[in-house]
Amino acid sequence: MKKTFALILALALALSLAACGGSSAPAPAATEAPTAEAPAEEAPAAEAPAEEAPAAVTLKVGASPTPHAEILEQVKDVLAEQGITLDIVEYSDYVQPNLAVEDGDLDANYFQHTPYLNTFNAENDTHLVSVGLIHYEPFGIYAGKTASVADLPDGATIAVPNDGSNETRALLLLQQEGVITLKDGIDASSNATKFDIAENPKNVEIVETEAAQLTAVLPDVDLAVINGNYALQGGLNAGTDALAVEDASGEGAQTYANILCVKEGNENNEAVQALLKALQSDAVKAFIDETYNGAVVAIF
Repeated sequence: MKKTFALILALALALSLAACGGSSAPAPAATEAPTAEAPAEEAPAAEAPAEEAPAAVTLKVGASPTPHAEILEQVKDVLAEQGITLDIVEYSDYVQPNLAVEDGDLDANYFQHTPYLNTFNAENDTHLVSVGLIHYEPFGIYAGKTASVADLPDGATIAVPNDGSNETRALLLLQQEGVITLKDGIDASSNATKFDIAENPKNVEIVETEAAQLTAVLPDVDLAVINGNYALQGGLNAGTDALAVEDASGEGAQTYANILCVKEGNENNEAVQALLKALQSDAVKAFIDETYNGAVVAIF
């Protein structure tokens, strides 16, 4: 019995070993040689950030219709390229555009010369300053009922602007033409009136008139001395219609040059400086020369 059991045990053990030997683990599958990895696609280079457009700015500027607003129109596109919208507000008088700058309703104005500005500041307690010179408008003497200065009759009437600086300018022009002689010391910086006439050989009557009305009263007086811009608005041109004009090479050209004006403290405003640069450009000078035939003269 023991032999039989031993035989069975030996046989089972042999079968077990045979089974283990015959079922060896399969050889691992052959691995392919690693291929070189394709280079990773490079991320596109980051684009340079686009230049930021200039912040939009609106510059509100008061001006007389002729020639100031017309000149301002020439620089609208130049300023637009810099992100500045030029809003031109036209005025028919010399008072409101200054008050509007003082009050902040306008950023700037363009219609006056420095002597007028100085007088206005003194009389109105305003704080306005010049940013730069743009052009000069020669004052002219124009014929009303009398055809020439030489033909003035005794007691003739001559209309002049009634504001201090421009009346001074008109009286200096009449002195230049030998109609009157002013008291010693009167010059372009004075605030002269008809009471500063020292000699009046023809006894002319000086009729002080609001500047904007000078062309309207011209038919009723013998002569009128008229501001350049109001002469242009009235269809007159100092270069072709005036009996006499100021000497453009004299003191008046610089003293009475029309300016870009702002409230004190705003002189270095970037938009204002951009406007000044545009106005003092070769393109604007060419426009002035070609358009006004000597009635407006670029001074930059």
